[in-house]
Amino acid sequence: MTSKEDSIRKTARDLGFDAVGFTRAELPASVHEHLFEALAEGRQGTMAWLEDRAEKRAQPKKLWKDARSVIMLGMSYGPDQDPLAKLLERTKANISVYAQGDDYHDVIKKRLKQLGRWIAETWDCELKVFVDTAPVAEKPLGQQAGIGWQGKHTNLVSREHGSWLFLGAIYVAMDLEPDPAEVDHCGSCRRCLDVCPTHAFPAAYKLDARRCISYLTIEHKGPIPEEFRKAMGNRIYGCDDCLAVCPWNKFAGLGREARLHAREELRDPPLADLSRLDDAGFRALFRKSPIKRIGRDRFVRNVLIAMGNSGNPALLTEAERLEQDASEEVRDAASWAVQQLSTL
Repeated sequence: MTSKEDSIRKTARDLGFDAVGFTRAELPASVHEHLFEALAEGRQGTMAWLEDRAEKRAQPKKLWKDARSVIMLGMSYGPDQDPLAKLLERTKANISVYAQGDDYHDVIKKRLKQLGRWIAETWDCELKVFVDTAPVAEKPLGQQAGIGWQGKHTNLVSREHGSWLFLGAIYVAMDLEPDPAEVDHCGSCRRCLDVCPTHAFPAAYKLDARRCISYLTIEHKGPIPEEFRKAMGNRIYGCDDCLAVCPWNKFAGLGREARLHAREELRDPPLADLSRLDDAGFRALFRKSPIKRIGRDRFVRNVLIAMGNSGNPALLTEAERLEQDASEEVRDAASWAVQQLSTL
C-alpha cells in the first residue's frame, strides 16, 4: 500500500516540484535565537515586516495553531548561463537569474494550490499554502525536511540543485512521517563569503541586508548609499554572486519549468534602453515579472548607478537627460552617473 508521503511526493513531482520533504510543524529554539539576534543588530535594514511578525516566523504553530506537519517543496530555476559572466558586459544590465522569467510567486503559488487541493480532498484535512509572502521560515524548515541545508550565504543549498531552488510550504493539519534532516555540507568552503562585493556577511551564516546588493536594489527606498554604488557594477536588480560561486551548482541542471526560464529581452538588456522607460513602458515590460514590485523610479535609479559604473562616456547624454526627471531618487542617481561619466 502506498503511503501518504509517497503519494504526495509523486503528485508534487508530477506538478513540477523538484524537491519534496516532510517535517513536524515545530522549529528548535535556535531558529528563534538567530532571528532575534539579527533583528536586535538591525541586520534586516528597513524590512519592518521581518520584525513585525517575527514570532510567527520562528514557530509554525504561532502562524497557524492547527498545523501538525509541514510539506516543504522546491522548484529549480537553474540558469543556462553563468550569471557572473554578465558582470563583464558593463553597458548591459545584470538582472538576477530568478527575475529573468515570470514571477515565481505566481508560478509556484498556482502549483501549491493544486497540490493542496488534492491533499485536502484525498485526506479531508485543512491546510494552508505559502510562498515567500507570509512569515514562514522556509530555509530552516527546508533543512529540517531534508531538501537542503542553509549554507554560509544563508540560502538553501541542495546536493541535487545547488543554490537554485525556489521554496514553497504547505502547513497541514495531519501527521506525516518526517524525513531525516539534511546536514551541512559546506565544509571549509567560503567562496560565497569571499565573493560578496559589498562584504555583506559579517560571519558565516550571517547576512547584513543593509550591505547586500539584492536588498539595496530591491528593498531599499531612496538614494543608494554612495559607499556601495561602485560595488554594484551593472547589477540593477538583485545579485547572484554568492549563489553562483557555490561548488554544489555543478550538480544543478536547467530548471524544468519553462515559465521560470530567462526571457530573451531580460537576459542582458542595454542600459540605455532601460533608462528610457517611463511608467507605462516599465509596467508593460515587467508585467509578469517580480521586478514590477519596485516600480519605475527605483528601477531607473538602479539603471543609472550601473550607467555610472559602465566606463562608457556614450551613456553620458542619457544620464544628463534624467537629471531633469520628476523623481528625486532618479535625479540623485543621474547626477552621480553624470559625475562618473564626465571624468572619463
